Amino acid sequence: MLRSLNSSVSGMKAFQNKLDVIGNNIANVNTVGYKKSRIMFQDVLSQTVRGSSSPDPVGGSGGTNPVQIGLGVKTASIDTIHMAGSPTTTNLSSDLYIDGDGFFVVQSDSGAKYLTRAGNFDRDGDGNLVNPQGYKVLDSTGNPIQIDSDVYVSYTIDYNGVIKGVTPAGTADEIATLGTVVVSNPGGLKKVGGSLYELTGNSDTETNINNLIAKRSDNHAGQIVSGQLEMSNVDLSEEITEMITAQRGFQANAKVITVSDSILEELVNLKR
Repeated sequence: MLRSLNSSVSGMKAFQNKLDVIGNNIANVNTVGYKKSRIMFQDVLSQTVRGSSSPDPVGGSGGTNPVQIGLGVKTASIDTIHMAGSPTTTNLSSDLYIDGDGFFVVQSDSGAKYLTRAGNFDRDGDGNLVNPQGYKVLDSTGNPIQIDSDVYVSYTIDYNGVIKGVTPAGTADEIATLGTVVVSNPGGLKKVGGSLYELTGNSDTETNINNLIAKRSDNHAGQIVSGQLEMSNVDLSEEITEMITAQRGFQANAKVITVSDSILEELVNLKR
């Protein structure tokens, strides 16, 4: 009887984790560049009541299968699904969308470098191209991109990420080329908040991000579209369906605990 109680408790914990993942996905349904997560379950060790036996070709007896009772469920993995989100048009030249598998690279004040799919960039007072946290966007050589407003009246970004500034005289000067990174296993990236990711040992064999920064045309990161942003890849209908399933699973496990408790109560009453 205690096995059913423990198994149901593990089931309730697992479905609570599932609801946490679903809730976070729904909360970020309008977050630029957000990638949804999914949770996968697996059973824990089973208790073997009786082992298996092989058929006996001499005596003619057949074989038997093992008799095992499961001991519950646990979380196997929480995966980040790097499926592309839908682009939305903003008509702002500093808003960028990668139509491919690449990532932009930004650098914090401390020098730490992060990957992101959120291309909602802007220029600060010094002309640096920055993200909403103030992290500087890097070019293909790993240096911050600066568009001096005292020199250029406007700028454009083409599909290769080449930034050209327009002077008051009307001439166009090439300023820099956006840096992009492509990793072997995007699912191995570590979320650090703010739609940013860190490299890990399982995301790519090359763990130094400086060695991965390159032009879009060199690493095939995908075309860069100016004036568009990549929205979240969360599908609300799918998440709500999963939420209903998780709710019913949680309720079913709670019911097993209630039934097990009733049976234990009957056993106690037999002694009275």
